[in-house]
This record gives sequence, structure tokens and C-alpha cells, in this order.
Amino acid sequence: MILILKDGATTKEIEAIEKKLFPETVNIGFDAKKYNGRIRMKEDPIITQGKLRTEWERD
Repeated sequence: MILILKDGATTKEIEAIEKKLFPETVNIGFDAKKYNGRIRMKEDPIITQGKLRTEWERD
């Protein structure tokens, strides 16, 4: 693809070229806010976190 930016281009022309060069990025990451306050836990989250962190420790 060849895009030509001429000297004295307007702001709208520059923005149109930028949109072609850099299309909107898709957020591939995990959206944790989606689950904020929705997970029901049977025990205290601090206890669960402690169990998960000590699971790799050797006796």
C-alpha cells in the first residue's frame, strides 16, 4: 500500500492517512474489571491466596 502525504496537507487528510496506517488496535488482554464483584467465594480471599502461593513450597 502506498500513501502519499503532500506538502501543505490539511489535518483531515493527515488523520485519514493515520487511520489507514494505524488501524484501531484490538485489546487482546484480560478485562478483569468485567468480573469485579461478581465472583462469589465460599472462604476469605486472603486464605485462598495464601493457599495458592504456598502450593509450590516443599515440605
